[in-house]
Amino acid sequence: MTLPKQVLQALAGIVGSQSIRVSRTALETYASDGLPTHHRRPGAVVLPDGRDQVVRIVEVLAHHGVPFVARGAGTGLSGGALAGPDAVVIVLTRLNRIIAIDPSNRHATVEPGVVNVHLSEAAAPHGLHYAPDPSSQTVCTIGGNVAENAGGPHCLKYGVTSNHILELEVVLPNGEVATLGSRGGEPWGPDLVGLFVGSEGMFGIATRITVRLTPIPRQIQTLLADFSSVRAAGEAVSSIIASGLLPSALEMLDRACVAAVEASIYAAGYPTDAEAVLLVDVDGRDAGAVQAEAHDVETILREHGARTVRMATEESQRARLWQGRKKAFGALGRISPDLIVQDAVVPRSALPDVLERIADIAATYRVKVSNVFHAGDGNLHPNINFDRRNRDEFRRVEAASAAIMSACIDAGGSITGEHGVGIDKLRYMPLMFDGDTLAAMRATRRAFDPEELSNPGKVVPVHACREWSAARSLRRAEVVA
Repeated sequence: MTLPKQVLQALAGIVGSQSIRVSRTALETYASDGLPTHHRRPGAVVLPDGRDQVVRIVEVLAHHGVPFVARGAGTGLSGGALAGPDAVVIVLTRLNRIIAIDPSNRHATVEPGVVNVHLSEAAAPHGLHYAPDPSSQTVCTIGGNVAENAGGPHCLKYGVTSNHILELEVVLPNGEVATLGSRGGEPWGPDLVGLFVGSEGMFGIATRITVRLTPIPRQIQTLLADFSSVRAAGEAVSSIIASGLLPSALEMLDRACVAAVEASIYAAGYPTDAEAVLLVDVDGRDAGAVQAEAHDVETILREHGARTVRMATEESQRARLWQGRKKAFGALGRISPDLIVQDAVVPRSALPDVLERIADIAATYRVKVSNVFHAGDGNLHPNINFDRRNRDEFRRVEAASAAIMSACIDAGGSITGEHGVGIDKLRYMPLMFDGDTLAAMRATRRAFDPEELSNPGKVVPVHACREWSAARSLRRAEVVA
């Protein structure tokens, strides 16, 4: 154990001995997130039951110079919620109250441990919902969504998390509490909410979150189209968006992913002989307008070679089709002991070429890649099934992942759309940003956290010089003494 004894005693004094974890077995639960390729066992885990305890915990850790990592449900896919043996994980799942829903002003205030879908369920009697809908929405938390700026299938039309956060109460890394933004959403001064959302826990911990609620669409039509080639499906996506139409969701699954879904309990009735399927939602307030837009989408799909186009208007039919998409990652998880869900963004016009390039990479490195992703905004999710106990296969998976990221960058894209950089994509940051830009990012981080105690070692690659490391160690020694 590397954490000072007095730190552990102080933390136990705040949360109680029953809410602190220090044994090797208990800490193992928090050594990974949803990405199986990274493993870090923290020095301790604390489970506060309210905002005041979070503040006191951070104050103690700041006083002793101990790093910390905030963690929600642990569904992240970049290693962002992991901590080393010199750090403390602060688990926020007990801060799970929906504090208030204001239907008149269409907003809600919640604690960070509220599960995404629970907020929509609570708002539904008012005809409202929380629009960002990650595939993990039945388990992921709003605090984690804020940290990663999570997206989801219906963010094509309604926007990602940052478009729906009005106000944040945050505990800064020195224990001070600050309010960013406002419930009225008035755009005065710098957009600190926009800066905090997606900062991956490097700026502090959000303890209260005020979100914008959106009216539930009165009319929804769902279309399922299948294609004899991935390229044709990708070209259909580009054509739909280029036409000026804006579906609320436009998702693609390739043949390998369809096969996994249809062989699982999540079978949705997708045609298993298709090379790709597109799942499209069109919604609105007026039934006639929605039907007309759905007809226009169907016309484009058929023009680009769709073999069949099915229309689902019954809620049960829609639910079945969307269950297949939302649970695709779970279906893929049945195939092998391990699964990497990658995340990158490319221009929509580049989708057909990049998807073919990914297929070539898979063949070159002899790995199993399947694709299920947010086609409408070019947010790719290549998934690689593997067994990490096979060292040769694991090396090939790592090499294929790097090649996929390079291909997306070469196409004018980005290394992440919603899963974050975390630990996993640190190595790719210099491929996108020069030294001056990375230095500016680090300077921004240090404006919130001068000691870099909050989620250290994530997002921005830093080559810490010996002098700085030695100085930090000396500061800790002085504090302990």
